[in-house]
Amino acid sequence: MPRLIECVPNFSEGRDPAKIDALVAAMKSVEGVYILDRESDSDHNRCVITLAGEPEPVAEAALRGVGKALEIIDLTKHSGAHPRLGATDVVPFVPVDGVSVEECIVLARKVGNEIWSRYKIPVYFYEAAATRPDRTNLENVRKGQFEGVREEVLKNPDRAPDVGDPRLHATAGAVIVGARKFLIAYNINLNTPDVSIANKIAKAIRFSTGGLRYVKSMGVDLRARHVAQVSINMTDYEQTPLHRVFEMVRSEAARHGASIIGSEIVGLIPKRALEMTADFFLQFENFSPEQVFENRLAAALSGAPLDSGPGKLAALAHPFLNAVAEPTATPGGGSVSAFAGALAASLGQMVAGLSRKKKSQAAYADQLAQAVTEMHAAAADLAAAIDRDAESYNAVLAAFKLPKETPEESAHREQAIQKATRCAAEVPMTVARKSAEIFEYLGQLEAISSASMLSDLRVARLMAAAGARGALANVAINLDSITDAGFVAMMRKQSSEIESRLSGASARA
Repeated sequence: MPRLIECVPNFSEGRDPAKIDALVAAMKSVEGVYILDRESDSDHNRCVITLAGEPEPVAEAALRGVGKALEIIDLTKHSGAHPRLGATDVVPFVPVDGVSVEECIVLARKVGNEIWSRYKIPVYFYEAAATRPDRTNLENVRKGQFEGVREEVLKNPDRAPDVGDPRLHATAGAVIVGARKFLIAYNINLNTPDVSIANKIAKAIRFSTGGLRYVKSMGVDLRARHVAQVSINMTDYEQTPLHRVFEMVRSEAARHGASIIGSEIVGLIPKRALEMTADFFLQFENFSPEQVFENRLAAALSGAPLDSGPGKLAALAHPFLNAVAEPTATPGGGSVSAFAGALAASLGQMVAGLSRKKKSQAAYADQLAQAVTEMHAAAADLAAAIDRDAESYNAVLAAFKLPKETPEESAHREQAIQKATRCAAEVPMTVARKSAEIFEYLGQLEAISSASMLSDLRVARLMAAAGARGALANVAINLDSITDAGFVAMMRKQSSEIESRLSGASARA
């Protein structure tokens, strides 16, 4: 199975096709790198190119793109509606398959240092790769843009780059390199050229000014089209989905006497994001992603069971049941606990999804739609923890197999055991905390869900409680082997708080 990442470098050139071709050609020259998409905008004077492949080739392609941009883009002669700090403005690395965010952080830092080494362009790190909390948000790093930062960095040490000399490159500025989850770049155009309206809408919807979580936005003047645009970055489309952003922009626009004339995706978008939006607007009943032709075809080609007749659900369950039943240490109780929590969230998603389509629950449709989104995200997190728990315990077993013939080897082995055991306690603690949150949330849903589905909700709560308490049992058994008294005390305090939440919520139910 290949290890895949995405990289989406943004270059400060959107008007000269020959220069954009040169950027693409430079990155395409690396074997094993796929150019999935290229987007350019003359008003923004910016292009976005999507690369994919295994980590090292993609990193090299991004570096060649930075080098080519240095040759052909001069920021002292550049203007456009979109903020920018560099000829290559941002270079984010995104995990796709078989690669973690942590590995993308390491890759981003490596690329950042190589940019300085090869091209003497300073680098800032952002999002998950940020070395300082105030640089997590891109807008904080880019505040003042090329012209402002170029002057401020000479006087204010706090604005110095993370890598390189404390000054910007004369023509290429600085590169902002990061690691993050999949981002949707989404623009909504209004039927007015008044950019102040777009700015007001952007302020209302972005999280930093009290709007939607995982949304960044700004108003943009598209002079060539004589319209104003709300330019949006969505950093977690499952927590805050596309349709919620669209509906809030439409509502805010109406407040200012404007309306939406169209919207656009810049770059690529996950299919799941469109499935969620279609389900919301079309109000499908009992919709499943399995009903999408391409999804079913992909499953067939992968050998997954597609039979819709008797035994289909059992066929889906058997692989996990068989894995648990094997006489091996993993998957064990921790994975089963995470699975129980994931089942609870999935059942809660089903209840909320069906309830919001019933006339009797129309008054709660928005709350139930939010519950669908949150339960889906929670189920995905806990499903991922099934493997994380097994991997953490396998790491403990591996540490115990390290050599211990010399004092140095023995000390190294003990250090590795302690580190792995801490991780083996932290993973189920995360499962316990998430499962307890689901348990409480499901209790709140009882008041707004269809009465006919009360038994499903109660089953879901039982599963969530089982997941939380099972995970806490795994935390406790690992704490017995950890020598760090402070860590043990902290984890036991958290365990007690989670158990109190479960007991208290049960008493109120």
